[in-house]
Amino acid sequence: MSQQQRMPWIVGVSGASGTPFAAAVLRGLLAAGESVDLVVSRASRLTLLDETGISYRDAHWREDLAAWLARGADGKPETFDVDLSGVRHWAAGDLAAGPSSGSYPAKGMLIVPASTACVAGVALGLSKDLLQRAASVTLKERRKLVVAVRETPLSGQTLKQLVALDEAGAVVLPASPGFYAGATHIQDLVDFVAGRVLDAAGVPHRLYRRWEGELGGASPG
Repeated sequence: MSQQQRMPWIVGVSGASGTPFAAAVLRGLLAAGESVDLVVSRASRLTLLDETGISYRDAHWREDLAAWLARGADGKPETFDVDLSGVRHWAAGDLAAGPSSGSYPAKGMLIVPASTACVAGVALGLSKDLLQRAASVTLKERRKLVVAVRETPLSGQTLKQLVALDEAGAVVLPASPGFYAGATHIQDLVDFVAGRVLDAAGVPHRLYRRWEGELGGASPG
């Protein structure tokens, strides 16, 4: 009964550059009181190590995740204080994990960041790892899927695959920050993208200043 009452967001982190985006989304979900099922791909662990110096290990995931989410986008450690009690970790190679089945309760899935390889795998319906399998399940169950693609430039093939995801019901959300919110720090730009991901999921947050229809609203007083 307790498992049925828990309705998490599945968060998949692929190997694209942009691990601060994933961290900001995770913090936003937890701050909103949401439960999270986390899948960190093998490729993304190399990116995380390169971008932050943090190793993400299945056997020590809670310790490693705490260090990751505490880190600011500028690289400063212990910037944030995050409660991880709402997080459940699934190994990327565990194809028998809960999110691999449509009968597993979930609100939907957010892939942040999404590499072009990840986009291709999901668009083609592959299940080479738990991240791709969970995304396929999310689509077939008609649940919300947000794909925060992070790559530039985009090839014609990737554009076709993104169109296929859109037609399948996914929200294609490029990791493209807006500047009208008055960003003064790299964290502001990261939080803008994370906020747009949460907007697409329908999760409330206060990560960026919303447009209110007044020019110059972001200008310093």
